[in-house]
Amino acid sequence: MRRLFGTDGIRGEANTHPMTTEIAMQVGRAIAFIVKDRSRGHGIVIGKDTRLSCYMLENALAAGICSMGVDVMLVGPLPTPGISFITTSMRADAGVVISASHNPFQDNGIKIFTHDGFKLPDDVEEEIEDLIFSQKMEALRPVAAEVGKAERIDDAKGRYIVFLKSTFPKQYVLDDFHIVLDCANGATYGVAPHVFEELGAKVTALAVKPDGTNINRRCGALHPELMAEAVRAEKADIGLAFDGDGDRLIVCDERGQIVDGDHIMAICAKDLLKQRKLKKKTLVATVMSNLGLEVAIEGMGGTLVRTAVGDRYVVECMRQNGYSFGGEQSGHLIFLDDITTGDGILAGLQLLSVMKKQDRPLSELATVMESFPQVLKNVRTKTRMSIDEIPHFTSTLRKLEEKLNTTGRILVRPSGTEPVIRVMVEGQDEELINDMADELCELVSNADRM
Repeated sequence: MRRLFGTDGIRGEANTHPMTTEIAMQVGRAIAFIVKDRSRGHGIVIGKDTRLSCYMLENALAAGICSMGVDVMLVGPLPTPGISFITTSMRADAGVVISASHNPFQDNGIKIFTHDGFKLPDDVEEEIEDLIFSQKMEALRPVAAEVGKAERIDDAKGRYIVFLKSTFPKQYVLDDFHIVLDCANGATYGVAPHVFEELGAKVTALAVKPDGTNINRRCGALHPELMAEAVRAEKADIGLAFDGDGDRLIVCDERGQIVDGDHIMAICAKDLLKQRKLKKKTLVATVMSNLGLEVAIEGMGGTLVRTAVGDRYVVECMRQNGYSFGGEQSGHLIFLDDITTGDGILAGLQLLSVMKKQDRPLSELATVMESFPQVLKNVRTKTRMSIDEIPHFTSTLRKLEEKLNTTGRILVRPSGTEPVIRVMVEGQDEELINDMADELCELVSNADRM
């Protein structure tokens, strides 16, 4: 059993286990212990989003790292992909992000990158847990001049902005675009407006006044209605909404219609196929992506490969098989030729470059795929629950899958970050799949009340 790490780092309510300063300090010590033997002496980068609790966790992590004789580089609020970029750019030994991504402000999390900018593999996460709970590090503390020091990297934001702009084709500018940006009062607030304005766009920026408690609150990628309403009111060309740590993108077209990650992947994959830049003609997506994406990619002469849910599994598949582009319906989009993790701002730039190249509005480009009806419902439980514990669940699931046959599919999975069971049903008959999702959710709810 994993004791700290979920599908995307460590996450929970701030100041309660495991998101306490005590655990954060131990995590810092464990990371430093692991990298010290192979350290190039360049230290560990720590970045964060805009949550109130980031201050205490940042200091605890830094203290833990320094206590093991490794230096710390503090970059302040910066998107998760920005930390990945700075880690590799500065040849750091590792990078740490303090963020709970799209979760509300009271939650927080710790995500860790290796020196090459990729998220930790499972075996290293297990090593960190073992170091913390076995107390192997207690007798290994350096003393006197051997402890580490911390310094602030004041130009990290500027470095990341320059990098992002370099990924946009040099022959294009955005002078004729009016873009609505929703920064979710999160880590992109000090980056995204500068990137698009410096490329020439007229920018209407929303949710760019973080106060420590308003991150993701009725804004950002989880609440794109704010962006869509502004696009319609401003008669803008496109809306881009990021989540709290900036690794996710949801878009709306010039009419205010939401365009999810599946459609963005279809648009960009088609362009990459045309340029012969989609390696092995393969797009990588998760089991959550719509069947319509699979149909669209195959119609273009490409192949869709599916992974487990989580952008880290998409990246692992891409690295193992030599693929270059993939992502999730939720808006994690990974352009592996440019960066090692999902990057909402970079993905927005890639989408805008296709619009510029084809001189077509997003509403037209989005017709590249047609979504099958899909229902996604979440059931919050008192504690984390396995579907094997739920009476009659497996037999009911099997019965419903037989009813759908080849015209749809059902996916049920516990969340890796919170006590939630997620039920997704996809098929051609919207009323039928809604009924099926309700039936499965009711079984979960009944079991939770027992």
